[in-house]
Amino acid sequence: MGSVKKLLIGVLALVVLVVGGFFAAYFLWWKSDPEPKAEIEETPVVTGDEAGGLDGTYTLTAGEADSFVGYRVVEQFAAAVVESTATGRTSDVEGTFTIAGDTVEDVSVTANLTTLTSDKEMRDNRIKTLGLESESFPESTFVLTEPIQLPAAPQAGETVTIDATGDFTLHGVTQPVTIPIEARWDGQDIQLVGSLPVEFADYDMDAPNIGGFVSVQDHGDMEFQLFFRKA
Repeated sequence: MGSVKKLLIGVLALVVLVVGGFFAAYFLWWKSDPEPKAEIEETPVVTGDEAGGLDGTYTLTAGEADSFVGYRVVEQFAAAVVESTATGRTSDVEGTFTIAGDTVEDVSVTANLTTLTSDKEMRDNRIKTLGLESESFPESTFVLTEPIQLPAAPQAGETVTIDATGDFTLHGVTQPVTIPIEARWDGQDIQLVGSLPVEFADYDMDAPNIGGFVSVQDHGDMEFQLFFRKA
């Protein structure tokens, strides 16, 4: 009986060490601290000489600190024993559109995926060759294919909800999509916030899996917050 008891104690100690090591590895190396979902920022309404009319062509300059395109995915650790949300973003985005009255046209946005950054350098390096494979497919684009008809010409400070229908290209594959967007004009800048569910298989992507120890669900969200100013 004494030897059996010692064996059981040894096995229990081993289990504790393994489980403890698992959680230590998770918290030290992989647990993510995701960014909050983007929301419309209530920026001050611009009036007087700085304000202008709504109509015109708007552009987004690459590197604008407040603008980003990114991803939100669920990572699974040790065969899905633990799940964690991961986010990565890039401000290396270019875009343009025109607006006249209640019609928006010529929307085009391009994001440089090689500059996506999360809270883990290991993750950032992995997606260059797995999943997104940004080394091989460095850009993602959205091009509007149908004009957007607004309910009415928006007033400065008003947030409106619109649908943008166009072609979304990711991982070298282009799919028709409709993206629900919140938009706000503050009298100077136009802010756009939205997200799009992405099924990896629709874009010929395989969900990253590192030896069965760390994997990613086979779907996620593309999300963005963009600030445009009249050219």
